[in-house]
Amino acid sequence: MKLKRLIITTILGVVFGFVCYGFASNGQAEFSTILALNIILGRTMIGVAIGISRFTCKHWSIHGIVLGFVFSLPAAFGAMMGADNPDFTPKMLFISTLIMGMIYGFLIELITSGLFKAKQK
Repeated sequence: MKLKRLIITTILGVVFGFVCYGFASNGQAEFSTILALNIILGRTMIGVAIGISRFTCKHWSIHGIVLGFVFSLPAAFGAMMGADNPDFTPKMLFISTLIMGMIYGFLIELITSGLFKAKQK
């Protein structure tokens, strides 16, 4: 495992966690501290998983998308159990959480592998 890669992916996971929290809290409903931590730590977990993963794919982008999907599943099921929101149905929350996790996974891999040249072995 490359320590440089793990540090970069973890930091990017934290950054995208705050970005995701910013998008989620843009509405009128207030978020509890537990929910904010859940969002931030869930995206951080994607970064850590990408950094330590030995799972190989044909391309780095597929690696980020797959791990973003897998590590967003718990948050997606949790989002379905949230309070009723007239703007989003539980199904929409589930799908949007998975899609955003895949996007964040892709972006973490793009920045890590493309910009910082810290490719997976």
